Amino acid sequence: MMLGALAPLVTSAVLCQPGSGWPVAPKPWVAAESELLVDHVQLTSAQDFTKAGEAYFGPDGEWIIFQAVARPPEGEAPSPHYSMYVAKLTRDTSGDVNGIEEPILISPEGSANTCGWLHPEAPWVVMFGCTFEEPREENQPGYQRGTGRYKWQFPAETEVVTRTIREIYEDRKDARQAPAEFDLAARHDVNAPIAMFTHDGYDAEGSFSPCGRYVLYARMIQPVSKNLDLFIFDTKTGRHIPIVEDEGYDGGPFFSPDGKWICYRSDRRGDNLLQLYVAELAFDSEGVPTGITREIQLTDNEHVNWCPFWLPSSKDGKGVLVYATSEIGHLNYEVFAIEVDASKDSDSLRKRRVTNAGGFDGLPVFNADGSLMMWTSQRGPALPEDGRSTSQIWIAKPVEKAWRDNDALFGAPEKR
Repeated sequence: MMLGALAPLVTSAVLCQPGSGWPVAPKPWVAAESELLVDHVQLTSAQDFTKAGEAYFGPDGEWIIFQAVARPPEGEAPSPHYSMYVAKLTRDTSGDVNGIEEPILISPEGSANTCGWLHPEAPWVVMFGCTFEEPREENQPGYQRGTGRYKWQFPAETEVVTRTIREIYEDRKDARQAPAEFDLAARHDVNAPIAMFTHDGYDAEGSFSPCGRYVLYARMIQPVSKNLDLFIFDTKTGRHIPIVEDEGYDGGPFFSPDGKWICYRSDRRGDNLLQLYVAELAFDSEGVPTGITREIQLTDNEHVNWCPFWLPSSKDGKGVLVYATSEIGHLNYEVFAIEVDASKDSDSLRKRRVTNAGGFDGLPVFNADGSLMMWTSQRGPALPEDGRSTSQIWIAKPVEKAWRDNDALFGAPEKR
């Protein structure tokens, strides 16, 4: 695993190649990103995975869930589909992340998988999109070489599933004090995933609410038109609540840290140029979501803007989203941050570039206290058989003083 740079503010800082322990030449992005990110660590390796990405933290930041394609034996072709894995972060004597333990495969052989998530109260219960077996649709998801674009796959067999991970349960000291429904003996998904619910067509891109009761997910109602809508599933009542039902693709949704708002991407214009949206949720007298009270479009440009994720300090319709964009170019997606402020016009929202490396950088997420950012990047060393760097999972520390508030991150707003 790659060790973080000890002196990231110095251009002579060196990194270690995964698995070697020997220093390699300094990378220009160490200095280029040093105002916002330091102590970069590569968590997954091209020796193990032909590609890996879309990783998310558990509530305590000790375990992560991610999708990846295992590197096959020499002479064999890799799977065209992502498998789902969990892994525990490893730390050095100072408590800094320096890698991951051996990843644990949790999805069925041959299945296509996407969008994993760990339960906020019982992280040994995980959720992800899974086809259970080889999907009939043959197109591959992910970053497409030669085009620099991302391509999505919507297998009709995909269901939102859960699985209970014994290793995480045994690792958590508080697991045996959890509610009975999360006890290992009460779970039916210990040895294999089971569907949380079933519909005809694609159901995936799910995430839990902060309290763990609600699941926000994308559902394809019209397979021919590729029209995806957003729903909330109430795990207590079994009710599916429509949230966003506009034309086009709406997906990749997440609850805000306070559970009052959601963020998502949308192809509302039908031109494959995704734009970012946030929406304020409406609730009934018992606090159950019933829909949205207002929707706010954050970006409206000629770029692909997607995979938005909330900074943990965001609340009450104000805060920050990090996201991936083609603003620098379709061959060089980068992570940007954008201000969220429901009281402002979208034209006045401030934004800032976060990553600065060649190739793809995207799918950024934070741990619960904002002390770590994890994302998918093609900045690592390439294997001869690959010819170029592959997508792998990286992690770094956000510089606290730069992320403490919106003015520190974006600069003071211009006076009018």
